[in-house]
Amino acid sequence: MTKLNVRDTFALGFMTFALFIGAGNIIFPPIVAYQAGEHVWLAALGFLVTAVGLPVLSIIMLGRVQGSIETLGSSIGKFASIALAVACYLSVGPLFGIPRTASVSYEIGLSSHFQNPQTPLLIYSLIYFVIVTLVSMNPNKLLDSIGHVLAPVKIFALAVLCIVTLFVPFIHVPAPVANYIEHPVSEGLVNGYLTLDTLSALVFGILIVQAIKSRGVTDHKLITRYAIISSIISGIGLTILYLCLFRLGVQSHAFLPNATNGAEILHAYVFNTLGQTGSWFLSLLIFLACIVTAIGLTCSCAEYFHKMTKIPYKILVVVFVLFSLVFANFGLTKLISISVPILTAIYPPAIVVILSGLFIQKLNKPKQVVLPVAALAFFIGTFEGLRSSELKSFVPDIINQLPLAAQNLDWIIPCLILLVLCVVIDKIRQ
Repeated sequence: MTKLNVRDTFALGFMTFALFIGAGNIIFPPIVAYQAGEHVWLAALGFLVTAVGLPVLSIIMLGRVQGSIETLGSSIGKFASIALAVACYLSVGPLFGIPRTASVSYEIGLSSHFQNPQTPLLIYSLIYFVIVTLVSMNPNKLLDSIGHVLAPVKIFALAVLCIVTLFVPFIHVPAPVANYIEHPVSEGLVNGYLTLDTLSALVFGILIVQAIKSRGVTDHKLITRYAIISSIISGIGLTILYLCLFRLGVQSHAFLPNATNGAEILHAYVFNTLGQTGSWFLSLLIFLACIVTAIGLTCSCAEYFHKMTKIPYKILVVVFVLFSLVFANFGLTKLISISVPILTAIYPPAIVVILSGLFIQKLNKPKQVVLPVAALAFFIGTFEGLRSSELKSFVPDIINQLPLAAQNLDWIIPCLILLVLCVVIDKIRQ
């Protein structure tokens, strides 16, 4: 029976970690910490639950079902599970996720050097997606190209940034602002799940299982075991990275008293601690973070739709890369404004499906329990998405008056109540 050696096992864990870390994961925690101030570690607690706990759990659940979202979502029925899978793949793939990696890496690393950034963005994105295409054409070699090469370089660059934060003191820790004053944990929790790591985990699951199988592992229990190991390694890495970035965010008050976003904080921090060389270091770090994630998303999407449609894998890679190239040139601001409402609606039912994997075996008729809860989560999540867009006036007052609506968590309590009712009915009807 074929097993992974120690080197490949750690490479798998490093690959999983590297796939998660895009530019948003590096930029987002500093601004959360910056605004949380004295309540930074309370905010970090909530953030880690949804930005680390849920993605790790997703990889474990997908490892048990050979990386298939449809199998994981079988409790909500075939049609609904396929619809959820397609929505996840397209959202974090060619429509929003992959284009955003190119837009973010360009805006952070190069846009400040050009007066008219649109043409350079086109040239940069062409080169960027050529690299993505070349690597993505051989998904069976991802463990070699990412796990053994790109991931270690990316982790080394992140390690340098983390080590720097350990030697910079806390000169000034300000008072928290906005929702971090009274609700730091829930605010951190919301901001954590909006990093989209959980949706990315649902997409990357098939890639991780494929990487394990590429080494000749076929035993179902071994695949699950290696998926768990890789998720634990990536979870430890994510936790260490986020804690360092939270520390960086608080330390940055000494360098930048009025920051408005994470990119601004990172630039100021790196420049003041590492000098002008730090700006180029940050550009390289963001580029590595983005391109590894883009490769992983492209491979995952092409592999999934290849199995669904039987269209050749390499043709799908080219199609998705071309879509991503076009959307990347819309610009980062436009991409975010379009994606946030859609992703906000998808996230709640995805969380319901993932968590249902913990107790689904104990139900008599899982579909009659999980489907209503997931449907309610999607219904309320849709209004949460509208609330974060220009269509917020269409959100009914009854939705805005739900508990935790101010934190964009208004789907949780109604779904918990419905879940309890459905479980009780399921047990009574046994």
